[in-house]
Amino acid sequence: MTVRQLSLDELASCCAESGIRSVGLWREPVQEYGVGAAAELMRRAGLGVSTLCRGGFLTAVEPAERARALDDNRRAVDEAAALGTDTLVLVSGGLPAGSRDLRGARERVAEALAELAPYAGRSGVRLAIEPLHPMFASDRCVVSTLAQALDLAERFPADQVGITVDTYHVWWDDTAPAQIARAGAGGRLCVFQLADWATPLPEGVLNGRAQLGDGVIDMREWWSLVDAAGYTGPVEVELFNEELWAREGRALLAETASRFRTHASG
Repeated sequence: MTVRQLSLDELASCCAESGIRSVGLWREPVQEYGVGAAAELMRRAGLGVSTLCRGGFLTAVEPAERARALDDNRRAVDEAAALGTDTLVLVSGGLPAGSRDLRGARERVAEALAELAPYAGRSGVRLAIEPLHPMFASDRCVVSTLAQALDLAERFPADQVGITVDTYHVWWDDTAPAQIARAGAGGRLCVFQLADWATPLPEGVLNGRAQLGDGVIDMREWWSLVDAAGYTGPVEVELFNEELWAREGRALLAETASRFRTHASG
């Protein structure tokens, strides 16, 4: 998504040329390209698929809508397995229209996970719950903290449900270090994503993720936290930013790799 202006073919060739060994894919371009064809493209380029994003949106009350959401998430699990990744990132979904019941919405997420987690486990895929910044609680994600994500995940086997740590969404939370340690101890630290936070935020805050080094987040500090918790998986950079998307994709990918080396990696 960081370089969504690139086609999947261009993304694969650019990553291979840049020495990037794995890539997190999003469902929409994969579906457009064809899941099987996308999996073969990544294999030919020598790229692993670190994660598939995203499943979730599991807070609906109306039975038919809930059934559609569950069916879509089963398809997402199947797509992840076909792409060769063991991790499907989940964004829970926001409050249903007219609702003020956060607790009830989170419980419906748990009810959905009770159906989806065994299905994912049989496919060798983990569901990685991603908490989003509280400003998204009403419309996109009623799970706002790592503690809330873990409270949900720990109802299920660790090889079926874990969490995603995204610096953009949790950098502000002074309980996050303890929760990262908790996730590591329980074998539930599935995904680590980097994006910076710079103010003022753009009008569309969903697309306000800043390039690494342009904001206030200490990426190396967060990396040290997940490293101490035992995380050894891929580290993703995920930027939603209209100004970045307006730029030439190959140059942006090269810049992102350079910023990663400068501001994040050891």
